[in-house]
Amino acid sequence: MTTKVFLTFPQKLITEPILYDLVKRFPVKTNIRGASVTDVIALVALQIDGKDADVEAAITHLVELGVQVERLSD
Repeated sequence: MTTKVFLTFPQKLITEPILYDLVKRFPVKTNIRGASVTDVIALVALQIDGKDADVEAAITHLVELGVQVERLSD
C-alpha cells in the first residue's frame, strides 16, 4: 500500500525526530515529497509505503502524537 499524506506539525513537535522514530517503530518506508519548516510550524508532504495495517498504524501513531494528518488522493 502506498499512501500520500500532508502532515502539519505543531510548534512543540518541530524539533522531535518524529519521522525517524516512525520508521524505527513501524515496518514502513517514508519518502518526503516536500516540506516547509519554520520556528512556528512544519508542513510535510509524505509518501508512506508498507502493508495496509502497518501504514494505518503509523498514521494512527502520528495523530496520537498530535500531528495533523490529511490523506491526499492520487
